[in-house]
Parts: sequence; structure tokens; C-alpha cells
Amino acid sequence: MTLEIVSFVLGPVETNTYLAADGQSGEAVVIDPAADGKLIANRAAERHWRIAAIWLTHAHFDHLAGAVGVAQAVQPSPPIALHPADLPLWEMQGGAPYFGMHIDPGPRPTISLQHGQKLTVGAYQFEVRHAPGHTPGHVIFYCAAERLAFCGDVIFWGSIGRTDLPGGSYQTLLHSIRTQILTLPDETRLLSGHGEETTVGLERRQNPFLN
Repeated sequence: MTLEIVSFVLGPVETNTYLAADGQSGEAVVIDPAADGKLIANRAAERHWRIAAIWLTHAHFDHLAGAVGVAQAVQPSPPIALHPADLPLWEMQGGAPYFGMHIDPGPRPTISLQHGQKLTVGAYQFEVRHAPGHTPGHVIFYCAAERLAFCGDVIFWGSIGRTDLPGGSYQTLLHSIRTQILTLPDETRLLSGHGEETTVGLERRQNPFLN
């Protein structure tokens, strides 16, 4: 049995949201609930999966606006995981006011993510890798057994995350990519926050920002 993943494209800027589950135990997590939390919860319920937590790669509004809906639809309400360096951004509605929007960020995160921390989904273990640059507290979730990483807005197919928003740093982002992404095996699947999935090897060879 492999890790089961259901992906959604949600919200005003077409953000990738992921449901990842251990099909054997039925335990699941939501990664970056962009919008439509009830839809995400319903999809898990259809598969008889239990949402045990919400993991945020970072605190931009387009990656967390669905958390409130998931929290309302799932009982008990699942805890939310975020790196503490992004808590100030979370407290500012994920930057939504910069774009003329208002969101409810949902329940306050209670799991404080740290570099090297181990998280589990059923029998599957994930390593938290701190990868700042897009935001100060950005992390990726890497599952070595499945050769995949949920990498948020650090790197995309042929591109990298933007660094022009408050807390962004181009040089810091490039350093994060070289130390936290390109150190993974070439066959590692990269499930990004926007766009199609890619692999470490493909980005190493062809990403114009890295050559």
C-alpha cells in the first residue's frame, strides 16, 4: 500500500491543496487548505479517511484560507501545524489585506514546526525541512519512503517562488533550494503549491533560475 494523495486546485490564485492518507489506517492530513474546507473534508469522508492534522507549508492566505472550513467540518477539530517564523504572517490574515481581501485564517496553529522534526501520517514518516526565502517560516514535508516532497512555493516546474512580498529574500530562497531541495534524490517528486508536479532531477537540469 502506498501513500494515497488527492489533489485539488482551489482559491483565487489556483493553489494546490493536498489530502495525503495512509490507506491502511485511514489517517490523513490536509496540506495547505487553500479554500473550500468543507469540500476537502467531504472528499476525505467519502474515502473513510480521518483528518488528523492540517499542515501548512507557509502562512500566505492562499495556502490557509480553507483551514476554517476543515476545522468546522471535522470533529474533533484537527490541530494546525506551522513554523513559528510565519506566525506573524498568519496573524495578518496571511497577507490577504495586501491584495484587498479579508479572510478568516481559522484556528490558531498549535503544532510548532522545526527543521528536522518528524511527522507521521499513519505508517508514513515525513521530515520537516525549513526552507525560507518565499516566507521566513516556509517548510517542506519530505517523505523519503515515498520519494516525494510537498514543497509549497519554494520551487515550481521551471520556476521558483516569488520573493517580492514582505519577508521574502531571493538569495535566501536560492540557498534553501540548493540545501533543502537539490540535496534530495533526483527521482524525488516535487508537489508544489501551484502548477504541475516535477522532480528534483528535472529542476536540477532545466530550471533556468538554478543554472
